[in-house]
Amino acid sequence: MHNPDYGKKLATRLTELRIQHNWSLDDLACASGISRASLSRIERNEVSPTADVLNQLCIAYRMTMSSLISVVEEKAESLFRSEQQSVWQDETSGFHRRMLIPPASQFRCELIEGQLRPAAFIEYLSPPVQGLEQYIWLYAGELTVTMDSEAWTLNKGDSLRFHLSGKTTFSAHDTLGAHYLLVICKS
Repeated sequence: MHNPDYGKKLATRLTELRIQHNWSLDDLACASGISRASLSRIERNEVSPTADVLNQLCIAYRMTMSSLISVVEEKAESLFRSEQQSVWQDETSGFHRRMLIPPASQFRCELIEGQLRPAAFIEYLSPPVQGLEQYIWLYAGELTVTMDSEAWTLNKGDSLRFHLSGKTTFSAHDTLGAHYLLVICKS
């Protein structure tokens, strides 16, 4: 279920983060490489940030994407009902992200369902947190993960584990797309 207020909550969260860091829009533009005008439009909820833009903000704030948007996520004690799981979509890249189990201070891991439409491609120039432990299990389709000069192609049922470093890309099969589970563990 997609929450129609999610964009507004995300815009508010991003504004609050910038203010907590005592940064002006110009300061954040300099730290993130995102134009001041784009940041302003995102904070006013005039546009939705792409996966690439969120990753650049994660790098500037030195936090994972889930942590960056964690205030937006609905919280529950231990059980996370389907209707509580927030969904974020990047129409530009074809990335659909459902937070199955959000990050929490007393737990090391979070669980994310990811879907990439056919031929979708996402590129992150740098990880938000160097060495972050990640696990991917491909439920359907085909997914190629490239990190620096190493590449892995996963088919249905395959799994991959790695420590995030360097430039990373996710490329879905041209006709099948990719549907996967991602586990991210904090150290």
